[in-house]
Amino acid sequence: MTLRVLFAVLPLLTCGFLAWGTMLRLALVTRKPRDWTLLVLSCVLLVVWVVFIGLDKTPDTSGWQSDFGAVGTLLTGLAVTVYYLVADIRHHENRNAASAQGPWYPVPAPYTAPQPPRPGQGYGYPQGQTPTPTPPPSRPAVPPQVTPPPRLGQVRAELDELSELLRNRPPQPNRPPQPGGPYQDPNPTAPQDPHQ
Repeated sequence: MTLRVLFAVLPLLTCGFLAWGTMLRLALVTRKPRDWTLLVLSCVLLVVWVVFIGLDKTPDTSGWQSDFGAVGTLLTGLAVTVYYLVADIRHHENRNAASAQGPWYPVPAPYTAPQPPRPGQGYGYPQGQTPTPTPPPSRPAVPPQVTPPPRLGQVRAELDELSELLRNRPPQPNRPPQPGGPYQDPNPTAPQDPHQ
C-alpha cells in the first residue's frame, strides 16, 4: 500500500519528469506487454517535452515552445498517475480473486435428485415380481486431487516435527507446586479468623 502511494505521487511531485519510474514499476509488477509499451511511450514523451522546452529561444523561456513542453510534461505526469492507480488496483484485485479461489479446494460433486418410486412399488419388493436392476445414475468423473498449497505443507511439516519432539521429551515428575508459583502468593501469611 505504501509503495502504491509513493509511486502514484512520484510523477506529480516531480512535475512529470519521473513518470517513467512509475511506469517501470507497473510494467515490472504486471509484466504485461501493454505496460512495457506505455513505459517506452512515457520515456519518449519526456524527451519530446524537454526538447520543446529547450527549443524556446526567449531569455526567460516564456515562448510557446516552453509552455507547450511544460504543459505536456504535467499532463503526462497526471495521465501516468491515473493509469498507474487503475492498472495497479485491477492487477491486485485479479490476483487476490485468483488466490481466493485456490486450486487446492476440491470441487464438490453435483447433486443428483433421488429417483421417484415406480407405480406399484412401496416399501420392499412387490409380491411375485423380480426386481429389475436399475443402473446407478452416472456420476461425472471425480477431478484429480490437487496438491495443497506449499504453505499448508510447510505448516504440516512443522506440526509433525513439533509432535515428534513432544513425544521424545522425558516425562516431568509430579511435584507439588512450589511457593511463588504462577498462582500462589509469593508472601504466604497465616490465615486469620475474621471473628476475632
